[in-house]
Amino acid sequence: MRNIVDLPQVGESVTEGVIGKWLVTPGQPIKRYDPLVEVVTDKVNMEIPSPVAGVFICALVNEGDTVPMGSPICEIEDEKEEVSSSKFEFLNDVRSVGPTGSGERGEGRPDVLQEVPTQQSFEPTDPPTTPNNTVNRRDVISPLVAKIANQYNINLSEVNGSGIGGRITKKDLEQYLSSNDLPRVPTLENTNVQISSIPLTPIRKTIADHMSRSSTEIPSAWSMVELDVTKLVDIRSKLKISFEQTHDVPLTFMPFWVHIVGKALRANLHLNGRWSQDQIIINNEINLGIAVSTKEGLIVPVIKKADELNIPDIAIELDRLVKCAKTNTLELQDVQDGTFTLNNTGALGSIASVPIINYPQAAIVTTEAIVKRPVVLQNESISIRSMMNMCISFDHRICDGAEASRFLSLVKTLTEELSEQTLNL
Repeated sequence: MRNIVDLPQVGESVTEGVIGKWLVTPGQPIKRYDPLVEVVTDKVNMEIPSPVAGVFICALVNEGDTVPMGSPICEIEDEKEEVSSSKFEFLNDVRSVGPTGSGERGEGRPDVLQEVPTQQSFEPTDPPTTPNNTVNRRDVISPLVAKIANQYNINLSEVNGSGIGGRITKKDLEQYLSSNDLPRVPTLENTNVQISSIPLTPIRKTIADHMSRSSTEIPSAWSMVELDVTKLVDIRSKLKISFEQTHDVPLTFMPFWVHIVGKALRANLHLNGRWSQDQIIINNEINLGIAVSTKEGLIVPVIKKADELNIPDIAIELDRLVKCAKTNTLELQDVQDGTFTLNNTGALGSIASVPIINYPQAAIVTTEAIVKRPVVLQNESISIRSMMNMCISFDHRICDGAEASRFLSLVKTLTEELSEQTLNL
């Protein structure tokens, strides 16, 4: 009998995935747990295994399609006589093949597949049945669709949606405007300008959707503080050679920032929270996401319980995560449960930036380039010091400027009073 395989849930915060690549072809025999398809989410790329043994009949969605979790993705002819369900009975068989970055702290068991409702099989001549509790995808519209509908005063109930479950797309609105002799949606096309296009990869589309959601839903505010990092520069210069010989990893500035930011967050936990409609959820663990630039895009692996780690532990874990990110070998648990994000934009020469918050976190901090310049000290003498800006974007629903300023002030104090003794080195 035929089974309808659904796209399984991989975490409470993941609502949809992009079909990256089908790994099987129609008519191909498959065993239980054989990989079926690569799926891209805002957490990681992963291979979805087959829940049953049998013969792959057909894919119900195409490569590049965005599919809600729990939706049918393919049909498999079961080996057995009786009808099998597509329920995933295993827990640890989703294998990560490449992360895309995110930062929501999940609830329950975010590192395993959650069971999804059983989907009854059906004969190919009969239309698939829809459970009564299935969300009507027509009611879910993207910010772009909402913007176009508002701009052209379109009644969405009059538009036929061609997306999954009848979801309305930009193309549907363009067709509606064309059929009603209304102005077309503006495009970038210009007959007088030569252009080229770059196809979007599933990872880039996921990053774009994630950043758009953050910019649309989070009312963010921004602040900056100037830090005298002369002591930090001196300590690192003194210790980096012996540190690398002892621990076999380089001593960059990032382990120091993870240590300092973790301590400052412990004293300002609102910045370690997230918004949840009628309440603010405070994360008691401080799990710092570290933005890493790769060929595929920006990835945010997570250092768990960062405020409890010392500099060597942070440096070792950071080195592992960065290497895995660069080689596309991060696992799901490496990018889950982030509560706050740290981005070293100074590595690119930036001296000030306004970062986009890693939804649904409360804040993100950037460390900017360290520059030497003359500074007037408290005794009114002038000295050449190593100076750095630290910038923060924060969710103004969760905290006010006063708390963000207290956080930056504490970071400044911890940095400028740094010593080998305070770092336990």
